[in-house]
Amino acid sequence: MDDKKTTVSHALKQHLRAIRLLHHICPGYFPILSLYCLTAALTPYATVYCSARILSELAGPRRAEALWTWVAVTVAVVGLLQILKALLGQRKDTLLDDLFDRKDILFVQKMFSMDYASLEDRETQDLRAQIQQNEGWSGWGLMRTPQIFEEGVQAVIGICSGIVLTVPLFLQPVPDAAGWLTCLNSPFYVFLLAAVLLGISALGGRWESRVLHSWSSVREKATFGNRLFGFFGFIGLRSERAGDMRIYDQQRLVDAYWHGNSVFGCEGPIAAAMAKGKAGMYAGLSQAIFAVLTGLIYVFVCLKAWGGAFDIGAVTQYVGAVTALAMNVYGVWARVGEMKTNAGYLDQTFTFLDLPNGMYQGSLTTEKRSDRQYAVEFRHVSFRYPGSDIWALKDVSLKFEIGKRLAIVGQNGSGKTTFIKLLCRLYDPQEGQILLNGIDIRKYNYRDYMQIFSVVFQDFQLLSQSLGSNVAGAMNYDRKRVRRALEDAGFGDRLRTMPQGLDTQLYRDYGENGVEVSGGEAQKIAIARALYKDAPFIILDEPTAALDPIAEADIYSRFNDIAGDRTAIYISHRLSSCKFCDEIVVFDQGHIVQRGSHEALLHDETGLYRRLWDAQAQYYVNQ
Repeated sequence: MDDKKTTVSHALKQHLRAIRLLHHICPGYFPILSLYCLTAALTPYATVYCSARILSELAGPRRAEALWTWVAVTVAVVGLLQILKALLGQRKDTLLDDLFDRKDILFVQKMFSMDYASLEDRETQDLRAQIQQNEGWSGWGLMRTPQIFEEGVQAVIGICSGIVLTVPLFLQPVPDAAGWLTCLNSPFYVFLLAAVLLGISALGGRWESRVLHSWSSVREKATFGNRLFGFFGFIGLRSERAGDMRIYDQQRLVDAYWHGNSVFGCEGPIAAAMAKGKAGMYAGLSQAIFAVLTGLIYVFVCLKAWGGAFDIGAVTQYVGAVTALAMNVYGVWARVGEMKTNAGYLDQTFTFLDLPNGMYQGSLTTEKRSDRQYAVEFRHVSFRYPGSDIWALKDVSLKFEIGKRLAIVGQNGSGKTTFIKLLCRLYDPQEGQILLNGIDIRKYNYRDYMQIFSVVFQDFQLLSQSLGSNVAGAMNYDRKRVRRALEDAGFGDRLRTMPQGLDTQLYRDYGENGVEVSGGEAQKIAIARALYKDAPFIILDEPTAALDPIAEADIYSRFNDIAGDRTAIYISHRLSSCKFCDEIVVFDQGHIVQRGSHEALLHDETGLYRRLWDAQAQYYVNQ
């Protein structure tokens, strides 16, 4: 990410977009931040101005009434600004904490709306991981924007305020009686000081931006080191690894990363780049040059005061105002450089948020049929995953019989789960067609089409929410329907032992009162979730793979009773669980190699189904 190739206009455009996005998810933050910037920028100038008036009165007429007036004004104005600054600062920090959490809404919404194929794509996952890593190790990216906004706005307001307080410095002439000091009245010196002030401030800001860019130059080493240390350095905190850690004495791995990982150490590449290399030199120069600038300001102001242009109080005002003005010019230049560096990280963020959806969404409304008469047919369907040359499915043709039970079996990697993903239109095939009631499914509204399927995937997930919310997929739901779905899924006895019934929290991620459920219980809850949706097609994609054959057969047989008039599809690598199905389809290397009833397939002694059955017979010989 080379900020030298990034234009200021591009950087500004990206940050304005970031501000709009962040403002959308937290509308109150930037208005409060703007008010805070105004008070924070004005406070030092108000202090300088009022203090100068008090000193002028003390060094001059020493009028008690005027002195007390200025003291009262100083206390009132500066006190009010400080109070406002504190109140706004507290509110700003609270909203920033809220914004930091809420900004993930942008990514969640994107991932919700993203094509499933894009979501599973390795490049998409890597891009999202890079965005997280950049934010995690150095704060670059979307959440750098509020910091740049705050410091930039304060600098701009500071420049405007500084100019107002600095102008009289150049307009008040040195009296003719001052001799050679009258040369300071020459416009040449005025322009020279202004040019030196702006030049040194800009140069210092530029050097500061070089320091910030150095962080970007070590990004890859830092993020990789962060990933390693984040995993191995804290592996001992993961309870699921506690057994291996103790048996194999893996604590030594932790020691190696705690004491041996030098990426972030004093002798590591980051320290070398930031302190020992050019960045360290630029950081030192940017600070040193301000000592020179401050000296020049003092010389010019004090010489004019010595010549009688103004009193001692004005010296305080002009030195403070000019110094603050220079610092703010420095700040603007530094923020420009920071924006250019951060623009590269925002480019990554917006590349992710702008990923296009290539899947056609369709426009036809899926017919709502109370009789569940939905005929689905695969016609010469072939599919391979993005980036792969191997066909996951090849020339598959199959027609579902409405209301029947279909089992799909085969060895791992034979194409069973891919078949289901195509059926549910998580992917589109490269060849052939999938038809619903004689119409290509790509012509149907995508979300409408997905409503006719309930699927329990083999890697199903439950949430740390209430039991009822897990089944219904919503906070407000039909409690009677949820209870009936749990009863039908065989979870009724366990439900009656739940301390708060349907309101019982699952797992303990967010509270000590959460209830842990076993793998078998979780599978029943997942099946209840599929029943609650009450879709015409219900699919079990090896959700019971972790159970023993007898427990799996029990779940399938129970499910067969409650599937009713739905078209049911079962995927399993255990053949005994599918004996009750009307038809069994055997997949091998992406092809359908056999189909028929359980008895018919067993009679084909040379077929794959019989070979698989014989290989598994020891597990279900007593069934």
